Amino acid sequence: MEELKPVPPAPKKKPSLLVRLLAFLLTLALLLGAVAAVVYRDRLNFDGIRRWFLYRSLEKSDSGQAESFRYESSGRGGFSSVGSDLLVWSTAGARLYSAGGVEYFSDALSLNAPVADAWGDAALVYDAGGNTLRVYQDRALFFSLDTEQGHEILSARMGPGEMWTVVTRETGYKGVATVYDGSTPITAVQRSSRFLMDSILSDSGETVAVLSIGQTETTFESTLDLYSVSEGDEPFASFSLGNNAVLDLRRSGGSFWALGESALNIVAQDGASSASYSYGGQYLKDFDLGGDGFASLLLGKYRAGSSASLVTVDASGEVLGTLDLEEQVLDLAAAGRYVGVLTASGLTLYTRDLEVYQTLENTVGVQNVVLREDGTAFLVGNDTARLYIPD
Repeated sequence: MEELKPVPPAPKKKPSLLVRLLAFLLTLALLLGAVAAVVYRDRLNFDGIRRWFLYRSLEKSDSGQAESFRYESSGRGGFSSVGSDLLVWSTAGARLYSAGGVEYFSDALSLNAPVADAWGDAALVYDAGGNTLRVYQDRALFFSLDTEQGHEILSARMGPGEMWTVVTRETGYKGVATVYDGSTPITAVQRSSRFLMDSILSDSGETVAVLSIGQTETTFESTLDLYSVSEGDEPFASFSLGNNAVLDLRRSGGSFWALGESALNIVAQDGASSASYSYGGQYLKDFDLGGDGFASLLLGKYRAGSSASLVTVDASGEVLGTLDLEEQVLDLAAAGRYVGVLTASGLTLYTRDLEVYQTLENTVGVQNVVLREDGTAFLVGNDTARLYIPD
């Protein structure tokens, strides 16, 4: 019988030189594309693609403006971006409108000094120095807080998820900062030696920063203390802000931003580092801390007059861009990677390094700009608003 021998497999055929060359070029192109996306992310118009998909069904003019809609408001107040909607808040309460003018809710309140704060799809409105606070989420009223006399609300801010913080006066203390998860208080920072002024949660909600002022010898000193929300008896880090009255407190890009009358202080949310930017004796004429990892400051040599410099500063206290402005700035706004400057001539959108991104000339009657992270903006007039969608 003839012995059967296994047939050895045919040797694998190597890819041709052309195929290998094409594969190499494709890999190289993908690698260079990824590098370019990182290096030139401020110049690439990814937001433009996103805007096209989100707003392609919305009717708009050739200049990118949607149809105006009327809103109801009375007394002092302002406007905030909440998700894709516009929150209008005033002494008479709060209303939420869609980009097309649909009113989702109307909450009638009586507020002497209304203040609002927003995070994602949630926002809160409260009466500074009063006893009323409302939290809104998913286009509806989520929680109501009405404190007793002697327990007035000093400040409140939204946090991640359903978390938020509020600073109140309390008997026996110079302020109490309470962290809520939804409608439930989960921790509180009580101080009897220093006046608590403000508090804000970190991006993760694991840390709460508490702003306080106290007297050191003959001068007042502002301090930012960082507490663990789960173990919040004592601060794990403390930073002196000097004799600098803090006007606003925000979080962005892994840092807390404390903006004062004479300097901007930036503190890492883990307490590992801090930085500052001094105004160099210039007057702070306007500001917005809504940018992603940067602050927008309008500084001038003189308190009055239209001449000013727009400066953007990153989390290390370094200047990203500077722009001299001679025309009166009617409103300054920042969100995402954009800065919006409204003048009588129109609206100019800049990137974080103050390169021109888009311009809009037809802004007659616009008094406020509510800029959003994707570069769109609500243009708000005396009683109407409309959405602007850049190309």
